Amino acid sequence: MNNSSVTMLNKTKSAYNIQIVCYALDVLEQFCDSDKELGLTELCRHLKLQKNRVFRLLATLESRNFIEQDKTTASYRLGMKNLRLRQAFVKQGGLTQHAKPVLETLTKKCKETSYVAIIKDFHVIYLDAIESALPLRVVPTVGKMLPFYCMSAGKVLAVGMSDKSLLEYYRSGKLKKYTPHTIDDPKELIKHLRMVAELGYAVGDEEFEVGAKCVGAPIRDYTKNVIGAVSVSGPSTRFTDKRIKDELIPVVREAAEELSFKLGYT
Repeated sequence: MNNSSVTMLNKTKSAYNIQIVCYALDVLEQFCDSDKELGLTELCRHLKLQKNRVFRLLATLESRNFIEQDKTTASYRLGMKNLRLRQAFVKQGGLTQHAKPVLETLTKKCKETSYVAIIKDFHVIYLDAIESALPLRVVPTVGKMLPFYCMSAGKVLAVGMSDKSLLEYYRSGKLKKYTPHTIDDPKELIKHLRMVAELGYAVGDEEFEVGAKCVGAPIRDYTKNVIGAVSVSGPSTRFTDKRIKDELIPVVREAAEELSFKLGYT
């Protein structure tokens, strides 16, 4: 197909654009580069549309769970339906497909439960897992939203967050202490995440549940951005400091690097 044919094809496709659908997509795109909720007036200003039209667009998107409204502030944020689309995109894009054999090999090597995870709204979400066959093991929690700062996978996924975002998260009262080992001080957490970024891996040391530890490493794609994480978890009785250092960190990083390579990272 020559360039003129491509140009004609693009023009033909654009001729089928439905304006109201474009407006709805414009609304959703306003949240792509924002780490905070947006108010109706602010959205009207960005979109250069009348308040009544934007309100109706928001109401429609809210009815389909693409948008949520905070009943206290009346501001808007992305709804859970976007998370489902993202999970479908990741699955179709090959992350879980490529991760399956990597996780199987990882679990076979260390005999612990292994995971592939992403981050959403300050929560780590396990997309898939291979469970350990040992009697004493950590049971996978696939699909559940868990606090990022308590999990090794969440820590490596969160290293790109700004200090400002982390401080705002803390001020919202969401930085809770789940165990005596949980890092609930924002400055300490920021310092800890900087160390994770330098090391290229993270360890979860009974921070979400007493008696359970985990080790995680980042997955990168062809753009070199972190798009996921590989981790293993198990009882603290088996996750000794020596084993974590000598065995688990190397095999988890190897698995993350293998999966990154499959996704085009060099």
